[in-house]
Amino acid sequence: MKTLSLIFALLFSITFTTAQTSENKSNSIHVKINKLPSNKGHVILTLHNEETFMKSAGVKNIKAEIIDGKIDINFEDIEPGTYAILVLHDANDNNKMDFENTGRPKEAYGTSNNSMSFGPPSFTDSKFEVKQENIEMEIIL
Repeated sequence: MKTLSLIFALLFSITFTTAQTSENKSNSIHVKINKLPSNKGHVILTLHNEETFMKSAGVKNIKAEIIDGKIDINFEDIEPGTYAILVLHDANDNNKMDFENTGRPKEAYGTSNNSMSFGPPSFTDSKFEVKQENIEMEIIL
């Protein structure tokens, strides 16, 4: 009887854990960008946690096609946590941000929360929480 109870408890906990895991990964982040400077190139969007922000590739990356000066994309299967999005309008399609000789960016860029200050973006100003719901946001470049 103890063995049967133990097996039942184990199966129940595995089922419950699996249900939570699949539920956690069902979140999405819907991003819209309107009024891009041109239809040239693509828009590169990178989803970051604090460890990857401005240091390495994002935890998810999307290269979006510009249609009529706009993009409309989804980051899918996002686990709950704290994230920030970096956006680059890669007008010349070279997959990197280009700079003037003065260090000023040549291409339009933006971040989640539309926090644009002088200097590089910060995770603190750009971060948002993903909990158990889908998120919709508009980013301005």
